[in-house]
Amino acid sequence: MAKVIFIMTDSQRYDMVNANVPTGLKTPCLDRLASQGMRFSRAYTTQPVCQPARCALFTGLYPHSCNSWTNSSALSADVHTIGQRLQDHGVHTAYIGKWHLDGGDYFGLGHCPDGWDPEYWYDMRNYLEELTPEERVASRRTSTMETTEISPSFTYAFRCSDRAVRFLQEHGQEENFLLCVSYDEPHGPYLCPREYWEQYRDFEFPRSRNVEDTLEGKPDYQKVWAGGRQEKDRSAVRIKAPYYFGCNSFVDAQIGRVLDAVDTYVGEDAVVIYTSDHGDFLESHCLSGKGPAAYDEITRVPLFIRGPGIASGSVSDAPVSHINLAPAVFELFGIPQPPVFAGKSLLPQARGEQERVNEFCFMEFGRYEVDHDGFGGFQPMRAVFDGRYKLSLNLLSQDEFYDLQEDPLEMVNRIDDPACYERICRLHDAILDNMNRTRDPFRGYYWRRRPWRKDAPDAAWSDTGYTRQSENDYEERQLDYETGLTMVDAVRKK
Repeated sequence: MAKVIFIMTDSQRYDMVNANVPTGLKTPCLDRLASQGMRFSRAYTTQPVCQPARCALFTGLYPHSCNSWTNSSALSADVHTIGQRLQDHGVHTAYIGKWHLDGGDYFGLGHCPDGWDPEYWYDMRNYLEELTPEERVASRRTSTMETTEISPSFTYAFRCSDRAVRFLQEHGQEENFLLCVSYDEPHGPYLCPREYWEQYRDFEFPRSRNVEDTLEGKPDYQKVWAGGRQEKDRSAVRIKAPYYFGCNSFVDAQIGRVLDAVDTYVGEDAVVIYTSDHGDFLESHCLSGKGPAAYDEITRVPLFIRGPGIASGSVSDAPVSHINLAPAVFELFGIPQPPVFAGKSLLPQARGEQERVNEFCFMEFGRYEVDHDGFGGFQPMRAVFDGRYKLSLNLLSQDEFYDLQEDPLEMVNRIDDPACYERICRLHDAILDNMNRTRDPFRGYYWRRRPWRKDAPDAAWSDTGYTRQSENDYEERQLDYETGLTMVDAVRKK
């Protein structure tokens, strides 16, 4: 039995939460949550894009495994969300906020998917449909904050929090429930009351030294992405984003409303999980936004968990991934892990029973969105981090290897350094093994035959020669192509 409240933001960097890094941004509610449980200092998204990041959280699968390797591409028909799975086990499941998994545009389709309580469903399309045409346009213009006094109640974050508080009032004493609250903030185009953004009008976010990384020795596609920034005087760059930072503090206040309701209507036995989908470059490495890279600015995310058995004020520095969260939720409810889940629960790490649950954390990129060609279009990447070393395979460009102990800002690409070769090969093998294990549809000999890999096998049209059929616990076991009989082993030579 468990009472779980899962809270997430959008585009909130690890260092945009004061409890992680005191930069001058104000996040008192999240700081309080961090002090009540465990703060993970090395948590990573599976892909630094909105929809792919969410699929790992709400299906337990990597983006490549469930047709969510890009925005605006619906989950595969044979993929079941944790809402569906938990509901089938008698858990009351409610989802409020940005969903992004239905294949619709940015705002979603406005329909509650299977597995979630329709009484509380509220995606961004539902929000826009409450507004007049004029209000809709105003809600999508950053300039509205300069010309209009915006009330909290006009914002999406406030209305999501209202519904979350109502759910906790009405169901907080139930034996089993999962409430997900997914904010769009602080994602652009930004909308919050003046008091939140005006305090940052003259604020400069602390400059990391990698703002001056001119991408020497880095992949060519990153130089295209930088768009000439690397050729300008980077010492003159100042990071000023009052609307973004204002929305960061505003969503913190709205999270605080939900946390207060948890304390009032649920009590000490509640488990609260908080994270963000990905970060934003803010000029680091001459780059902006997010996209096909594994740099910490966009892949490292805030993650706090509080609940019974988790020490207040504790910190874990061992690497964890969003892929570990769906298994953790299932463990909280005492429900066996589905065979399709790609990760394992991080609860032993959160409770101090294990120092680390992952040897590796994997990240990837396919493309940003089906609907348009921004963000470089198709840029296939597979990356891995082991707590110190990070390897990125950029299939259409050069690869990257960083030692984050010696080079925490990821300034020096050591992919061709002979002294690093064995470590690079170890991480390379881990990526290839994970691609095989998770039925990555983009796997092939080209991932093995990287220019620096001395012992790469010859190119083979059949690659490894294996078939990897799905083992979906919601379906009957699949049939063997060679015999037509029920398969014995899902992974086998074909």
